Amino acid sequence: MSSGIVIVDYGAGNLRSVINALRTLGHEPEVASNPKQIALAQAVILPGVGAGGAAMVELDRLNLYDTLRWRVSQKLPLLGVCLGLQLLMSATEEGGLVPCLGIVPGLVKKLPEEGKIPHMGWNQVKQVKPYPIFEGIPDNSNFYFVHSYYAEPEDSSVVVGTTDYGINFCSVLASGNLIATQFHPEKSGAMGLKFYDNFIRLALGGSPC
Repeated sequence: MSSGIVIVDYGAGNLRSVINALRTLGHEPEVASNPKQIALAQAVILPGVGAGGAAMVELDRLNLYDTLRWRVSQKLPLLGVCLGLQLLMSATEEGGLVPCLGIVPGLVKKLPEEGKIPHMGWNQVKQVKPYPIFEGIPDNSNFYFVHSYYAEPEDSSVVVGTTDYGINFCSVLASGNLIATQFHPEKSGAMGLKFYDNFIRLALGGSPC
């Protein structure tokens, strides 16, 4: 079996920042788009910026749709970041109603027009329930956001962190070894590095989240 940390490369950018963050923590991640390599990794990070529809086309072209769904079904650690969170949902309203991975039932919706779009900059994450991913991270810590859409899971029990920006939206979701964030940990200073460190420790240590 392959081991270590794999960052999924599906053309959605932001890979360098994630790589640098993990290297700061003492890890040397692999970047891959090969389904087998991603399936067998100990920990997988699905980052991304951009539009959900275009991202889904690329995931399908790379034969990663079933691979990512299989990982979650097998309870293997997966961390979605920003667009990576949104792709987990049933569909996105961006560009119409575009089907996504369907791992977490729910929709991706546009942020209210009352606020400045995109939501860009630092904002607080309220921890709505205890979860190991928050170990050593104070409640209401600030993280860095860049997005115009947000995920709304059907099952509120998977929402472990929320952020207020005109509405109170899901900024961290977690279910078993599946974790996802709307913010960018790699751009969020010490707290973001701690978030990545917690995920990797849980994943490589073999302990369920």
